[in-house]
Amino acid sequence: MSAIPDRLGLLSRSDADTALQANRPHWRGRRLPSANKLARRRILVVWLKRLLPVGALALLSLVVLWPEIGNRHNPARISYHIAPGTEASSQGSMTKAHYQGVDDSGRPFTLTAAQAVQNDAEHVTLTQPAGDITLKGGAWLMVQSRAGLYHTHVQHLDLSDHVTLYRDDGTTLRTHAAVVNLKNDTAKGQDPVSAEGPFGTLDAKGFTLTDHGTRIFFTGPAKLVLNGGS
Repeated sequence: MSAIPDRLGLLSRSDADTALQANRPHWRGRRLPSANKLARRRILVVWLKRLLPVGALALLSLVVLWPEIGNRHNPARISYHIAPGTEASSQGSMTKAHYQGVDDSGRPFTLTAAQAVQNDAEHVTLTQPAGDITLKGGAWLMVQSRAGLYHTHVQHLDLSDHVTLYRDDGTTLRTHAAVVNLKNDTAKGQDPVSAEGPFGTLDAKGFTLTDHGTRIFFTGPAKLVLNGGS
């Protein structure tokens, strides 16, 4: 009797539900879900579609902010700031990159690049890098080149191809390659270097910038021409 439609209202509610279950279509031996179950599933799918992008955005925000959180516990560690106009891609690269940090003495430095590509957790390849470093006593040093590699863990910047170092006293060094230590404001290069400034001009085989940028040592043989014909 349960398989016969209850047109006369002779079945109880439980009997009617049993009859409805029996008459529900089957597929491959499985009873298809009811309309209520299908509605609940649709609601669940709609909520998942809304929540998944929110979760992905929260995870991305955590990845971006984590270096800044770690920098509060270690002030000598560089922090990464995406400046206005910076464009980032999902491949770990960005254009108009802008980095800010402090050295071991708490003095700030800024590092920019036309493009930065994250090679791995400790290396960033830079195109047209330029750095502005505050030196001891309030002086400053500017460095730039066409290519560079930044070692995030040790805060070393490898510069290559038309490297220029400029100190605010008017001293300018030009060479092919140099290594800048942003932690202690030092630099060195083993390629031929040309220097000019208030003293005159000097050509040497290499250089070393020490004492937080206050002293420059040149490796010989060197040729020095002093201003005033001295």
